[in-house]
Amino acid sequence: MEPMPADDGLTLRPARMDDLADVERLIARSARDLSLGYYTERQVAGLTRHVFGVDTQLIRDGTYYVIQAADGGLAAAGGWGRRRTLYGGDRAKTGDDPPLDPAREAARIRAFFVDPRRARQGFGRRLFAACLTAARAAGFERLALVATLPGEPLYRALGFTADQRTTLSLPDGIEVPVIHMSRPVNLPAGAGAEP
Repeated sequence: MEPMPADDGLTLRPARMDDLADVERLIARSARDLSLGYYTERQVAGLTRHVFGVDTQLIRDGTYYVIQAADGGLAAAGGWGRRRTLYGGDRAKTGDDPPLDPAREAARIRAFFVDPRRARQGFGRRLFAACLTAARAAGFERLALVATLPGEPLYRALGFTADQRTTLSLPDGIEVPVIHMSRPVNLPAGAGAEP
């Protein structure tokens, strides 16, 4: 994927390993500020400690993207996966992460985080458009994800439906409600609910 500059001076490009520290800082800011009113401070701290973070396999696969401002700062990050892992950064993974079969299994939408100062300005949609195009080109017919409560409105607006509401049990005993969601790759434009 070639970097895609936009009229607003922001460029969507594949993430690189040298972006890791900046992406991790973005994830922490996004999780802390955009989870207010959805999760407790303790739940956000648990998610940040045990679940959220960069999955470097996505970067190696070329399926994780950043939206970079002209000054070099990151406005957003997110991607998709062609492997079994459904959510979580490197610290949440154990064992192999084998590839999915596009004919039978859903591609994963993974780890969307937006700088809180740029929330609700279309960056999640921009990331999703790149992911959708790439997953379609790879032959996938469905997309699946695990949404946090603050992410659910965006994913509903993008045409995802809730398959199951469940709770993540984190290693320190914290319980966090999440939603398993999915949608067809070829869903007509505008088919999602507005957030």
